[in-house]
Amino acid sequence: MVSSVTNLGRSGVFDWLIQRVTAYVLALYTLFLLGFMVFSDVNYETWNALFSQTWFRIFTLLALLSIGAHAWVGLWTVTTDYIKAMAPRFLVQALCGLTMFVYVIWGIQILWGL
Repeated sequence: MVSSVTNLGRSGVFDWLIQRVTAYVLALYTLFLLGFMVFSDVNYETWNALFSQTWFRIFTLLALLSIGAHAWVGLWTVTTDYIKAMAPRFLVQALCGLTMFVYVIWGIQILWGL
């Protein structure tokens, strides 16, 4: 069992739960957007109206955070399975974590116009 600092003390059950909950959030978000694009005339005005609603911004933020959490658990699992040496594994995980952090912050900035 890998017990490095990058696991943040989580258990396998907790990781499994994160993966399942975030997968449902992302599936609902995808289905909603797909339905919106199929059943409405998508142009700048309708797209802007959708994203100007607070409930949809919160839903989008939840989806954005879900992508980050889902990706982190997946990348942590893959790197611990395939990179056995601790230093290279930590560097790859740190790079992936930093990239995901930047993407989440950038997404929040775009979403809320900070």
